Amino acid sequence: MPAISLITLAVADVARSRAFYEALGLPAKPPSNEAVAFLDAGGVVLGLYGRDALAADTGLADARPGGITLAFNVATRDAVSARLAEAVAAGATVLKEPREMPWGGVVAYFADPDGHPWEITWVADFPLTEDGRIVLEG
Repeated sequence: MPAISLITLAVADVARSRAFYEALGLPAKPPSNEAVAFLDAGGVVLGLYGRDALAADTGLADARPGGITLAFNVATRDAVSARLAEAVAAGATVLKEPREMPWGGVVAYFADPDGHPWEITWVADFPLTEDGRIVLEG
């Protein structure tokens, strides 16, 4: 089965975004430098790359955020609020406060300094491993 191994975000300032994500607990690893950062996101690498450089590399006219959300799943309903507080302390903007969902989970949304939307969610049907990975059974 193919695996998603790296997700790259187009950012205005690599150093600022690197500091933001490191404050959320995602450490940068080599070969990170001033032009690109690679963060250990628990089995998936989160890449941070300058917006103009990514647009040039991909041929996109504009590499601004839109159309997707990324997510941190947490092990308990109370951890949603705690993780949101960590994101805000690191410089995030709250998009939606934690709320109970009709399907039984708890969800909150924030935007990183470049406007990339992130979801923080607790879902009883998504048990997590000790390192935070979702276990899909069946």
